[in-house]
Amino acid sequence: MSGRAQLMWDEAVTGYDFGPGHPMDPVRLELTRKLVGAFGLDRELRVVAAKPAGESTLRLVHRPDYIEAVKAASADPRSACGDYGLGTEDDPAFAGMHEVSALIAGQSVGAAEAVWRGDALHAVNFTGGLHHAMPGGASGFCIYNDAALAIARLLELGVERVAYVDVDVHHGDGVQAAFWEDPRVLTISMHEHPRTLFPQTGWPQETGAGAGEGTAVNVALPAGTGDAGWVRAFHAVVPELLAGFRPQVLVSQHGADTHFEDPLAHLAVSLDAQRAVQVACHELAHEHADGKWVALGGGGYAVVEVVPRSWTHLVGIAAGREVDPAAVIPEEWRQEVFARTRQPAPRRMTDGRWPVSHASWESGYDPADRLDQAVLATRRSAFPLRGLLP
Repeated sequence: MSGRAQLMWDEAVTGYDFGPGHPMDPVRLELTRKLVGAFGLDRELRVVAAKPAGESTLRLVHRPDYIEAVKAASADPRSACGDYGLGTEDDPAFAGMHEVSALIAGQSVGAAEAVWRGDALHAVNFTGGLHHAMPGGASGFCIYNDAALAIARLLELGVERVAYVDVDVHHGDGVQAAFWEDPRVLTISMHEHPRTLFPQTGWPQETGAGAGEGTAVNVALPAGTGDAGWVRAFHAVVPELLAGFRPQVLVSQHGADTHFEDPLAHLAVSLDAQRAVQVACHELAHEHADGKWVALGGGGYAVVEVVPRSWTHLVGIAAGREVDPAAVIPEEWRQEVFARTRQPAPRRMTDGRWPVSHASWESGYDPADRLDQAVLATRRSAFPLRGLLP
């Protein structure tokens, strides 16, 4: 065990369960944890269960009246009737909702604390990344915004610059909202265009306000974007911004719902491209943040085929023992999948597209290409505000 990486895990997080038929099936968390174990990655890092986020921590982002509403709905789910976004189709209330949501938030806060204090260089909470929750309301399957809470805790500890990179298929709207006017936090979200996907925000013209003008960056990608375009867009925007911002900690959100098999979105990204961006985030943390990296999960609704493989790659990268894309998945995990879900499990840790190639932005762009138009819109809106050429 190197001691340089930490995996946040408490089995009780699987109680984050909106009920039968809801896309956010907690089996994706259980299967990911078991696949991490099947590859022996849990022997390469410390596995830590942090305490739930307490009231004072939750209030770093969330309004007291909202927290009280969550507690009330948690105690009596039948009382939730849509107020504060609770009791809706996306966010149905369930018993114990406050407690398990605070537990997931606590894992991300604990990850941030461990990285900043030097207990770990990298920390992963794949149960987190619930980036849609707003200061005063639930949204998009998210009750408490653990990503924003982790960042807020870093600021409370004295960190002066935190960069947040979100590659979920959905806009990281809750994190952006939490730090809209805060120049200490750079939020970068790369997502499907708001014309075609929830939450219909994340336009390139959204760049922050007040002292935070220029600290929100949005890359709105056309539906159908595949591996080469997705990775190209990431490298055309993120590295240059991080180099200029010089973050002391990098927090990244790795929703697996960009995948071509995800049922809730319209990008065409492979597991291999997701892995390529995970590797890039790890490298960027070392280049620009002295290696201090907090990596979170997020969305992902192909709960057998995609999510466990994607986040197991993420854990392996953080642990310093990358899983070979060609690796055969252990048979005991495949049997577990079938026993739990009656679905056949994938056989390898790849979609057969590794290594992923892309054309660099520096080699030129095509103003008639829809992907390049998206990148240009972002660079023209945000880069001059950061003192960079568009």
